[in-house]
Amino acid sequence: MKFDQPAQTNPIDQLKVVGRATDRVDGPLKTTGTAPYAYEQYQAAANPAYGYVVGAAIAKGRITAMDADEARHAPGVLAVITAGNAGKLGKGSHNTAALLGGPEIQHYHQAIALVVAETLEQARAAAQLLRVDYARSPGAYDLAAVRDTATEPAEAMPDSRVGDFDGAYARAPVKLDASYSTPDQAHAMMEPHATLAAWEGDKLTVWTANQMIAWARSDLAETLGLPEDKLRVVSPYIGGGFGGKLFLRADVVLAALGARAIGRPVKVALSRPLMFNNTTHRPATLQRIRLGAEADGRLTAIAHESWSGDLPGGGPELAVQQTRLLYAGANRLTALRLAVLDLPEGNAMRAPGEAPGLMALEMAMDEMAEKLGLDPVAFRILNDTQVDPEKPERPFSQRRLADCLRSGAERFGWHARRSPGSRREGNWLIGLGVAAAFRNNLVMKSGARVRLDRHGMLTVETDMTDIGTGSYTVIAQTAAEMLGLPLDKVAVRLGDSDFPVSAGSGGQWGANSATAGVYAACVRLRERVAERAGIPPAEASFADGQVRGGGGRGMTLAQAAAEGELVAEDSMEFGDLDQRYQQSTFGAHFVEVAVDYATAETRVRRMLAVCAAGRILNPKSARSQVIGAMTMGVGAALMEALHIDKRQGFFVNHDLAGYEVPVHADIPAQEVIFLDETDPMSSPMKAKGVGELGICGVGAAVANAIHNATGMRVRDYPITLDKLLPGMPERAELG
Repeated sequence: MKFDQPAQTNPIDQLKVVGRATDRVDGPLKTTGTAPYAYEQYQAAANPAYGYVVGAAIAKGRITAMDADEARHAPGVLAVITAGNAGKLGKGSHNTAALLGGPEIQHYHQAIALVVAETLEQARAAAQLLRVDYARSPGAYDLAAVRDTATEPAEAMPDSRVGDFDGAYARAPVKLDASYSTPDQAHAMMEPHATLAAWEGDKLTVWTANQMIAWARSDLAETLGLPEDKLRVVSPYIGGGFGGKLFLRADVVLAALGARAIGRPVKVALSRPLMFNNTTHRPATLQRIRLGAEADGRLTAIAHESWSGDLPGGGPELAVQQTRLLYAGANRLTALRLAVLDLPEGNAMRAPGEAPGLMALEMAMDEMAEKLGLDPVAFRILNDTQVDPEKPERPFSQRRLADCLRSGAERFGWHARRSPGSRREGNWLIGLGVAAAFRNNLVMKSGARVRLDRHGMLTVETDMTDIGTGSYTVIAQTAAEMLGLPLDKVAVRLGDSDFPVSAGSGGQWGANSATAGVYAACVRLRERVAERAGIPPAEASFADGQVRGGGGRGMTLAQAAAEGELVAEDSMEFGDLDQRYQQSTFGAHFVEVAVDYATAETRVRRMLAVCAAGRILNPKSARSQVIGAMTMGVGAALMEALHIDKRQGFFVNHDLAGYEVPVHADIPAQEVIFLDETDPMSSPMKAKGVGELGICGVGAAVANAIHNATGMRVRDYPITLDKLLPGMPERAELG
């Protein structure tokens, strides 16, 4: 099915099932511990062996010698896989570094060996017996130190210039020129990267934790030199991804190599330290923002420049992309610069680009509002736009940023905000902060297959994944709505490359695109059912498990499939509506913090998110997505940072003891409001994504609240005690 015209009224608009707050259909399996994750596929392959991954002990250089004899002869050991005996390996299109290193080493903890044994304990013990000699090479590990060597990554996003920024900025009566930094951050999902691999003849099956099944299959085929039809990738349940499981990682390749070497299934799970240094992370950024405005607050000049780093062949953190679209202003400059760093691979992490970019832009907007003497909410609304600022002839499909800001301000009690440093409750300085939220609405071709059996049971099959976002449920809701069935008559099967290729889980495109694919398949099935019932498809209506037409004709869906299962398959292909109309999601974050005047301890006390993101398919799971994203935003603002050993080139705090993330005590009650919105330009579902919108802007809202509480601006995230204490007001001033 091709979606190239705005959606008209269709069966989804009935909203009998879609749009209702619905419990997760996979909830009982997950809460009882019976959902089989990658490492827990106990029934999938008999008698597995266990692999333990060995990571490089240097960040850059070469292996000059490796002695594995003692490890090979250790108790229980079945094989030791290295680059020397693995055979020729390719590299997938989504990987920057080789997934099995040697003799060249590209980053710290790059996998250099897999020890396979009868038990995990035996494999781990034998791994300690490997003797590896290295020749180190000098490396670059400090973004600030190599900033001047960064170049324009033209293929990713060339510089964008509209109007005359330099002239407009020079003429502006009110100016801001400020620099900001965000650190490297880790995904730190609960489930490790894990794989069970099994060969049957020349066909390989991997049960793994991966967000994008089709990408994993193609990249694994490229890496192993196999035809794709000899590979099956299965990932029905994923214990968190955040972008860290978008791409093929070392566990998959090494499990496959180990299983081939010993002729039986092999399980591999990355240890927590390897997850930090061996996989991917959100790259650090250095950002400069310049704003020029008239005295009345209207922006006339906007510039946002960002520097980030990655391994050779990698890409930049797209921290300026929201600045191209968020606020009006005739004269504009956005630019990215990419430096070579010999750190582990930088890549997508929840809301790549916008999450760190808005941490800078939305703090800058607050600083500019202060210079202008304007309320921060009013300043943002004043500079709202209904068209693409770089292409004024191109309107937004829907844009309700101002509505989000106004309704949020009223709900949060923004009128009670006072001047910086002036509100105190006991030992606590109290402040309110706001930030706009923005994330583009991306769509991807997505397919599905639906089966109707003689019992009236509908089964949906698609390689879409569920990373804890509720994919099972919104897909079930879509199919139930389309066929007029209750949810208990719909079964959903996900995460298998034997199923039609879907959009996968990433980029906030998953729910909207995948349900659109299910919609397309269900349209085909409705036609087949109507034909069985002798009803013209255009006249058929589906409700209460039946198909009905004019003249009282009709039958139950079970009767329609009585002579044999009805199967339909289709995909949703998106036309150019996303080019003709700028499709984005918007929101506003409001935060109240308390900062202890003596210790600078910061406590978040209240949070509110107001979101405009098209039709909300399941308000219950959507709210969970947003509050989870808000929680990650608090972590980014106050505590999260990967600390680099700039001599040896690795992340020092590479475990959950040293890498701090928010816990329950850090997070107050959170409120989420979804504005009533549909976007017919997006898909037949009239929905958009929301899972990443919830993190966009949160860090800046926290930072702005801290400024309102203390009068201090900290532009270097995370905002930790050591950065606040030197500038805290004297006790005497507080009385």
